[in-house]
Amino acid sequence: MIKAIIFDADGVIVHREKYFSERLEEDYGVLRTESLKFFNNEFAGCLVGKKDFKQVLPKYLKQWGWKKSLEELLTYWFEKEGKRDEELINYIQKLRKTGIKIYIGTNNEKYRTEYLRDKMGLGQFSHKVYGSGQIGFKKPDLKFFAHIINDQSLDKNEVLFWDDDEDNVKAAIEFGIHAELYRSFKEFKIKIKEYL
Repeated sequence: MIKAIIFDADGVIVHREKYFSERLEEDYGVLRTESLKFFNNEFAGCLVGKKDFKQVLPKYLKQWGWKKSLEELLTYWFEKEGKRDEELINYIQKLRKTGIKIYIGTNNEKYRTEYLRDKMGLGQFSHKVYGSGQIGFKKPDLKFFAHIINDQSLDKNEVLFWDDDEDNVKAAIEFGIHAELYRSFKEFKIKIKEYL
């Protein structure tokens, strides 16, 4: 019997229309070839907590010709990075009322994880939000799943994981928990009945 469900954030609970690099190019004329120099390099360290976003980003802002503050960039980035799927969230809240523990497991550096938890309100309907930047490992690394399971003292056989990335789903299954690929809310509603 499933007693805990871990949901991915981006692509499952939060849906984005465009990537930040695309919006930055459209709104401020910063070429993606320039912004991707950060995302393809130091951003990887930020995702697992080895580097601090706010310490490595300023040098890139100069290269991008960003005239505003770092905080203004982060606000612009985070606020437009996606919208909550209210239909799914309502369903998750119903699951929680039945006694199922709800967790969020996301590949995000610590500042966006905090934003998702506090400003977007993912912390309001989940028992805990786990970000790769705080854990020190990102999906599909099995240590990511091990951290959540151990931190919450969960029984692997009682845990279900949902993600829109097939590699992450395969890794969760390899780790020993139940896992499903999230494609749409409609499919999710049908598939989850097999576990409840």
